[in-house]
Amino acid sequence: MRKAVVTGSTKGIGFALARELLRRGHSVVVSGRTQAAVDDAVERLRPEATGEATVHGFAVDVTDAEQVEKLWTAAVDALGGVDLWINNAGVAHTTRSIVETTPDDVRAMVTTNMLGTVYGSQVAVRGMRAHGGGQIFNILGGGSDGRIRPGMGVYSATKRGLDSFTRALAKEVAGTGVRIGQVRPGILITEGWLREAAVAPELVAKQRKALNILCDHVDDVAPYLVDRMLASTRNGDAVAWLTTGRMTRKFLAPRRRDVLSRYGL
Repeated sequence: MRKAVVTGSTKGIGFALARELLRRGHSVVVSGRTQAAVDDAVERLRPEATGEATVHGFAVDVTDAEQVEKLWTAAVDALGGVDLWINNAGVAHTTRSIVETTPDDVRAMVTTNMLGTVYGSQVAVRGMRAHGGGQIFNILGGGSDGRIRPGMGVYSATKRGLDSFTRALAKEVAGTGVRIGQVRPGILITEGWLREAAVAPELVAKQRKALNILCDHVDDVAPYLVDRMLASTRNGDAVAWLTTGRMTRKFLAPRRRDVLSRYGL
């Protein structure tokens, strides 16, 4: 049984990853910004646990290194150790150009996406080295592959930076018993994605055909990602959903899906 921490896991892909781990009999600590959100997530996740798996939750601001350190300590106390840490917490604002992105939105993306992942990785590596090893996965996203997408300049820059950071960290921990990996989950319709869509409905309408081909529901992708992470044994491993092959098959599929209709779009 794995003992896992998933940051930013009160909703979206983080919540789904925690749920899939519990369904497979692994214990999980979830985290979020507010205690109310954390308590709600724990209540919804508890029925998903199988076997001896347990779920716990702690409120944490991942942009505060001291709070992240406390999350590690709390998780170790709750689970009896941590051997899987998933840095998922992130913020996305993807409907404005770089120049039009507000200072508050820039700060939120840079601090949460970058600092949150760096601090989480530092804490987890130190803790795992002291306790015999473990595995860390950083959740990347749009722009981490270097492609330029309209409205995603700042967000993509943070994710591209995390790609470089994750690959560098994997080299640094080689031979220590700690393994580093990265996950590219594809284009998922999450609460955050829907919030962005509501801000720019004209953009969604313009891109609807492509979005219906490329977007996926979180619940359809999370099981695959968790299975791949659990099966990973190689330091520097990369798990990706929207591979070139899968993308090609989506475009060549004879029947077009209407993924967006489920959400009233």
